[in-house]
Amino acid sequence: MDINTWKLIMTGVTIAVGGALPALAIGLITAKAVESIGRNPEAASDVRTSMILGMAFAEAIAIYSLVIALIIKFV
Repeated sequence: MDINTWKLIMTGVTIAVGGALPALAIGLITAKAVESIGRNPEAASDVRTSMILGMAFAEAIAIYSLVIALIIKFV
């Protein structure tokens, strides 16, 4: 296989892993936040703030993987 084939394969793997794992993390964060709010409704605003912050960090990882995939593809 030539270098372009390897670049294409690695770009696909980077996007697949870099999209799937943050999506899983966001789902787990949301599930635990909803569970926590169900147990203690008075703390909903604090839990919501922490949940949004955690989701933003998980989504940043997906954006980093997109940047890395673009670097692999075009360099």
